[in-house]
Amino acid sequence: MGRRSGRLKIPNLCCREPVSVLAGPIADDRVRFMSESGSTISDDHRSAAAFRAEGAGHAGSLGSILSGCGLFVLMLSLQPFAGVPQQTAPGESTGNIVNQVGWFGLGLVFLVAMLGLAQRDVLARLGFGRWAVIFGIAAISIAQSLDPTASWRGLLLTAIVMIVVAGVLVLPRDEHGFATAAVNACLALLLLVYAMLVLAPHLVVHGAEGAEGVHAGDWLGHLAHKNFAAPVFSIVAMIGIYGWRSGLRWRGGLVIALGVLFVLNSGSKTTMGFLPLAIGVVTLARITGRPGLAVLAHVVLVALIAALTVGSVMSPELNAMLKAVIADPTFTGRDEIWKFALQRISERPWFGYGYASFWQTPAVTGFEENYEASWDIRGIGSGHNSYLDAALTFGVPGAVLAIWLLMGRPLFDYIRSRRIPENRNLVDLFAMILILMTYVGMLETFPLNRADPLWVLFAMAVMGLSLAARMRTKAP
Repeated sequence: MGRRSGRLKIPNLCCREPVSVLAGPIADDRVRFMSESGSTISDDHRSAAAFRAEGAGHAGSLGSILSGCGLFVLMLSLQPFAGVPQQTAPGESTGNIVNQVGWFGLGLVFLVAMLGLAQRDVLARLGFGRWAVIFGIAAISIAQSLDPTASWRGLLLTAIVMIVVAGVLVLPRDEHGFATAAVNACLALLLLVYAMLVLAPHLVVHGAEGAEGVHAGDWLGHLAHKNFAAPVFSIVAMIGIYGWRSGLRWRGGLVIALGVLFVLNSGSKTTMGFLPLAIGVVTLARITGRPGLAVLAHVVLVALIAALTVGSVMSPELNAMLKAVIADPTFTGRDEIWKFALQRISERPWFGYGYASFWQTPAVTGFEENYEASWDIRGIGSGHNSYLDAALTFGVPGAVLAIWLLMGRPLFDYIRSRRIPENRNLVDLFAMILILMTYVGMLETFPLNRADPLWVLFAMAVMGLSLAARMRTKAP
């Protein structure tokens, strides 16, 4: 498949005069979702249609700029290079005025852009029903929260950030505009982080002091920990691969090289293993032309990774197998956290403890310190497992439904959307992100985690696959 045939056109949301985005129904009831490209006309006596086309071209460029800036901020966060966050005392507010005001302002900008400039048919296909169910599960769980006000505040911030995520996807005029915006955003992030390595290395490299001294020398970039940074820069490398396939050769290649170099220097061994696995699974679909086969391989890998992580604390046989395979079968003490989480889940299996209402709350801090454990669970910020934390938060039934909507159903969107030749490059990017983060979720927690870069990049992939499964591109 040639590179041009694989370009997925992103809807034009940037022209006040509605642009002709939809080309009408096609064989499988999908619609095309890109605007007509504006063209420069030198004749002074231009028609109204020509003026509109030119306006659409300028608006499309603005849309790509907004998309790139939005993606840059989502990856960077509003408080980069802040180091390890300070622990809050029980009862102390966890609100952050910078995040609250900053994301509210950004959300308002992107909301106005989408409501005022977007084609309604495009917005209708962003999968609002799915997201309503996911956020509904979280909202219902707040009834169990120890501090409902704080939980509502966190969930509202998460919803506002999702507006920016949607804008990143739909504001560019076409796929080339999106690819350019995404690659440029990644280049800007990489240049900033690598500049900080030279100018202020103490802000981007783990130091030898404190509890994280064991990671001294490992790169953490602009985030709080290497285990958060490594997946983000893995996704940056994936965007570089997408840029390369979309014709942005030197920029895409540079993003790949710098992204992979960061991951290698992060010292995150699990991410180093998960990154080629995710790329390999999607490459299998490209080589064979059978996305269903790639999904099957992915499901097998998910089962294997689950068995070797949480499964190893539930089964002595799996634990013995794990000890024979890797040097640290505890995953740096995570096994003790998982055992504790499983015990707490068994106490409240149906409704959980509520959104953002378990770790670092009296539900945990009220326990006495276990001096024999590798971790003091009273200071742990998460369960280091997205699936266990979902069960702790929503209860087992809510967790199963939320995980299905976030990690199961998008696989079917991938199979559907990859049958459309024009969609393949972009959906391969989203699938790589989805698959990588499904594996990362075995060791870290990110779903519905406010403006966490891990969460927003994963959400972008889920939303992108949903959109691509329902719409077909228009030729340039």
